[in-house]
Formats: sequence, structure tokens, C-alpha cells
Amino acid sequence: MSLRMRLQPEAIGSGMTSQRVRDRLVDRLRDNGIADERVLNAIRTVPRHLFVDEALAMRAYEDTALPIGHGQTISQPWVVAKMTESLLQVAPSRVLEIGTGSGYQAAVLAALGLEVHTVERIGELLRTARKRFRQLGMNVRSKHDDGRIGWPENGPFDAILVTAGAPAVVDALTDQLAPGGRLIAPVGGATSQVLLQIDRTADGRLEQRELAPVVFVPLRSGLVD
Repeated sequence: MSLRMRLQPEAIGSGMTSQRVRDRLVDRLRDNGIADERVLNAIRTVPRHLFVDEALAMRAYEDTALPIGHGQTISQPWVVAKMTESLLQVAPSRVLEIGTGSGYQAAVLAALGLEVHTVERIGELLRTARKRFRQLGMNVRSKHDDGRIGWPENGPFDAILVTAGAPAVVDALTDQLAPGGRLIAPVGGATSQVLLQIDRTADGRLEQRELAPVVFVPLRSGLVD
């Protein structure tokens, strides 16, 4: 694993954003079933407080989702860790994320040394996320586009991670999943979904299992500048 970041003083944090507070979050995640030390180390290292508004920085290391504007949220750390842990089980190299949002999930994936491609439909969120990636010295490939389309010209991908809920898995995304790859996505209604793990077998079949109940913002079509 490679944690490639430039940690400036504001990234290192202090008080309620200090390393001690991050370590307590990691302890809670471990107590709640996250066992992959690579994931825990990435969560410990990536400065989540830089991915929320300054007014919410003091809450950044609570195990809860937080608003980031435009009706979107930064996901709960346990959910980020669970999705990342499941994804790493197939030893991916190239990963597609649908829904950049704050950029935090992409940053965790990049900190693990993965080649990350991320798509966001809301231009303002993507511009802010790109600034954060540059601030941390992360090479994350990003695109302002409809996430339901994916990024077909850069596929297929070893893993695809969807950070917004839909009534069903989008076929355009499973079509971009390489044999042996894994897609993780919340599926269900507006207030209750289940996190699905979908594997493409070597002969092209799709196999799925449920990971956990979750609640994500809706996966929407179209672009917002």
C-alpha cells in the first residue's frame, strides 16, 4: 500500500481534527467490524476535515455522514471503510467511482495506491474536490459527467464503486466491469437501501450478495454546472 500525500499543517490538524481524534475513529471502525488494516490506515491518514466545510471540521471524525451542499453528503466513515474493504478483496488496480461528492472516498482509494477515475454531475462539487486532490498531491482522474453513463472510454475497470442509491444497478456500469471485477452500489428506495456487492465471473456472469443496510442520496441523471 502507498499513502502518497503531502500533509501540510492544515492537513495534519489539531484539537478535534488531530491525529489522536483520527485514531479514535479508527478504533471505533475496528470495533464495528472493519478488519483490513490497509483500509484503517488510509482512514487514519486521509484528513477528512479537509473534505467538509470549515464550520463542520470539528465533526469530521465522528462516524456520521455530513452535508457538503447541493443536497449531497460526505459518507459515514464506516460506510467508506466497508465499501473500500470489499473492493480490495479483488485486488483491483483501476477503479471507477460514481459520485465524487466531496472527494473523500476517491482520496481514500488513491491513498491505497489505486488508479482512481471519478465522475461527478455537479460541477461546483467537482471543482472543489479537484482542489483538495491537488492540495494533497493526489493524481485522481476526474470528469464532469452523468454518473449513470460511467466512463466507458476508460473502461473496463477492475472495480466500480457507486456512492448514490438507485432502484436497480445501472446496466451501463456493470457493462464497464472487467471479468473478475467487483461493483459495489447501494440499491433501493429513497430512504432505505442495501449495499450490494456484484462480481463479474471469468465467464461474464454477475453474482451478487448483500453487505449491509445503508442510506445514500439518490443517483440522478443530467449535469449541474
